[in-house]
Amino acid sequence: MRILDSHLHLWDPAALPYTWLEGRLLRRFGPEDYRRALDETAATDGVARPVARSAVFVQAESAPHRSLDEVDFATAAAVEAGIVGIVARAAIERGDAVGDELDALASRPLVVGVRRLIQDEPPGFAHSDAFVAGARHVARRGLTFDACVRWHQLDEVSELAVRVPDLPIVVDHLGKPPLGSAPQDVEARLAWERALRRVAAHPQVRCKLSGLPAESGADTAPGAWEHALDVALDAFGPDRLLFGGDWPVSWPHAAWERAVRTWAEGRVPDALPAILAANAERFYDVSISDSPAGS
Repeated sequence: MRILDSHLHLWDPAALPYTWLEGRLLRRFGPEDYRRALDETAATDGVARPVARSAVFVQAESAPHRSLDEVDFATAAAVEAGIVGIVARAAIERGDAVGDELDALASRPLVVGVRRLIQDEPPGFAHSDAFVAGARHVARRGLTFDACVRWHQLDEVSELAVRVPDLPIVVDHLGKPPLGSAPQDVEARLAWERALRRVAAHPQVRCKLSGLPAESGADTAPGAWEHALDVALDAFGPDRLLFGGDWPVSWPHAAWERAVRTWAEGRVPDALPAILAANAERFYDVSISDSPAGS
């Protein structure tokens, strides 16, 4: 089995500032911790099989002026963590001025894409003229864009896809759907479904099967994960879905990986290798390590 985790976070608050960290996340999570998480996943797998693993590191929102330092931090951890690509932070809203920043990032060999968090920005942020201009610079440099939005911002991703049709986009965490069981959550979930289908209508957009554990709470509706995965499959098809662990934000690693694998084996067993590895390899233009790990 081959698994390319398309969404791995690592950080060290002693090395770089992360103002959003709190609770169990407010400590170092380095490659050694990730290896332990993978060992725990293998130990609870229930099936003895070798697993060849690699990962794509995704920026974890350190200080904006430290994006290159975060890339260097991830690069230093690459061998131990099996990192084959890096998605770096870039201030795309700077428009044409972001070119120099993108060139500096692209000078790091492992950088394959960029991300600018949209989830906490005001309405219209991702389709402002400046953001669109910056996104066009991303596309010209052959980089991908990770769109991290809340469900009600998905239409901004659709608009971005229209205005920059040559920009490869992946929606992180299924667009963070509402997972609760309250009536307002059920209504919002229907709106999320419609918005996700609108995004999926753009062929350059992909979707990460990631992040739902972090979005879940005590009020999460029974079967909410499976329902969200079913909606994504119906909207995007199996060839545009990427498995992402979102570790350590989504915890524990084993529970989410097992949930996605079990779901895919039941729904589209022939597409399991694509969802777990090949789709992410194509999107980020990386190759998974050939050596088994985490078995």
